[in-house]
Amino acid sequence: MTDPIHILIADDHTLFRDGLKALFGSLPDTEVVGEAASGTEAVTLAEKLQPDVVLMDIQMPGLNGIEATRQIVQTSPHIGVIVVTMFDDDDSVFAAMRAGARGYVLKGADQEEMLRTIQAVARGEALFGPTIATRLQSYFAAPRPGAPPEAFPDLTERERELLALLAQGFNNADIARQLHISIKTVRNHVSNIFSKLQVVDRAQAIIRAREAGIGHIGT
Repeated sequence: MTDPIHILIADDHTLFRDGLKALFGSLPDTEVVGEAASGTEAVTLAEKLQPDVVLMDIQMPGLNGIEATRQIVQTSPHIGVIVVTMFDDDDSVFAAMRAGARGYVLKGADQEEMLRTIQAVARGEALFGPTIATRLQSYFAAPRPGAPPEAFPDLTERERELLALLAQGFNNADIARQLHISIKTVRNHVSNIFSKLQVVDRAQAIIRAREAGIGHIGT
């Protein structure tokens, strides 16, 4: 006979904890070893009791469930944390995953889904409910926002390099030394930059460059 899965329930609603405790108490392969009504209490009990699985609510007084998950996983990485919550938005799901949760179940889930997730996580696996899995698929299938358009796309790489130096206050002689080119070549590049940026002098070019984030120290 295998040992039962030891479970710590962390939720600030007594009725919800009682419901889960009654469910797991009626099953031969699960045992509730502790209850926590706050994130801080969950972290303390997880370290003390070393359960196989923690069922973690997100919204709790004091330390929230996401931060409590992060702390438990950092100190006891062998403990599997399953977030059990009403929230199925992308921010909550991905915050839980980043914190180290190995499961995510909505509070409306049926008994079978809850048990399947607990058993998988207790085995060291990660399992997210069907609703969350569908959301993850949609998230990763959606086209990702493209990178912001590059400032002044008409400029060549060399002209962009020169513009950055220009905007940092270097004169033509300084730029020539930095880029190992002649002053005449620098003047030609500067002329081309003025034309492409549609400015008439150095001051206007510097303003345009700095507005686009070019020319700050470290750029």
